[in-house]
Amino acid sequence: MPNWLALTLAMFLLSDADVPRVNSLRPPANPPANLPSNDEIPLFPDAASPNDGQAGAQSPAKSTSGPKSATLQDTSRLELVRYVSGEFAKAVKPMPAGKEGVLINVGKPLNMEQLDRAVATHGAAVNTGDNVQITRLEFRAHQIVVDVNGGGRGKHSWKDHLQVSLGGATMPTMQSSSQDSGPPGLQPGMGSTIFLEFNKPLPDLSPEDLKQLLAPVLNFAKERSAAVQWFDTLPPEMKKAIQERKPVVGMDREEVVAAIGKPDHKVRERDTDGNDIEDWIYGQPPSKTVFVRFTGERVSGIKQFPQ
Repeated sequence: MPNWLALTLAMFLLSDADVPRVNSLRPPANPPANLPSNDEIPLFPDAASPNDGQAGAQSPAKSTSGPKSATLQDTSRLELVRYVSGEFAKAVKPMPAGKEGVLINVGKPLNMEQLDRAVATHGAAVNTGDNVQITRLEFRAHQIVVDVNGGGRGKHSWKDHLQVSLGGATMPTMQSSSQDSGPPGLQPGMGSTIFLEFNKPLPDLSPEDLKQLLAPVLNFAKERSAAVQWFDTLPPEMKKAIQERKPVVGMDREEVVAAIGKPDHKVRERDTDGNDIEDWIYGQPPSKTVFVRFTGERVSGIKQFPQ
């Protein structure tokens, strides 16, 4: 009899093990969060692996993690400035001088009649086949404005329009000469301007998306990246730091931006010796925050809190 009871009990237990309990079919009320194996959360996103030692100088690959946001994100805007502004291209159409520029309605063919009329009226600042450089990007509600070779709009100081009244007579003051000179040969107002009209809020774009939208007038395909050309001139230790996405003492501002991007905040002051200093702040306390201090033009110190 004991053997029979033992055999019956064993069979019951075995059959019970094969049948899931009701509670086990229900999801837990508070499922555990999927946390990384360590508690070190990276402050900066990982960069793509470098090709031919040119990390930090090439356009990032398009994200395949999911659909893009409907409107242009701040991170995308920074990438557009970083990877498109300053780039070289070859003009495939003549482009007019003056502030009228070239209008491209996104999603529609380029209006060649309008472009030819603008070139005939204002003259060509850029001719077909010219090598040009993107010198500025401006983001408006429904437009991206792209200056080529300094743009066609120019820049003026408020002092240029200042007038002084003396004894009832109004006399203009001398014009200011504080206009930004820009790169050599690329004076503001001496190039042309492209207006990308979306007729809706700006969508989220990658650098390659923006270059494709400029394809009716500019060809980037065979031009070597300006960022790569600049990167090639850097000392080996600066190249390595940019590839590793970290700031180091001795970097200038351009190198820091290439390594870790633009800061969330900037604070300017003078130290006890009267030197001008500037702190670039990445992150937000009490979360991990990095302070990059510039004394003059170079990084003089880097601190991270908490350690």
